[in-house]
Amino acid sequence: MKITKDTTLAKVLEVKGAEKILSKFQVPCLGCAMAQMEMDTLKLGDICNMYGLDLDKLLKELNTISKNV
Repeated sequence: MKITKDTTLAKVLEVKGAEKILSKFQVPCLGCAMAQMEMDTLKLGDICNMYGLDLDKLLKELNTISKNV
């Protein structure tokens, strides 16, 4: 599975090891109660824009582990 800026957080979390990478990049949505209700609509690109995270670096790391999915 190729992860892009339009991939939802729910889909990203289906990838084994993705949660660890998201934590490394300090994605706050993992512990947010509101995000738990919006996982199917929250897109990775939007999350990075909201919190000033480096989307390109995050995508590179996530796609490294998602090649096997």
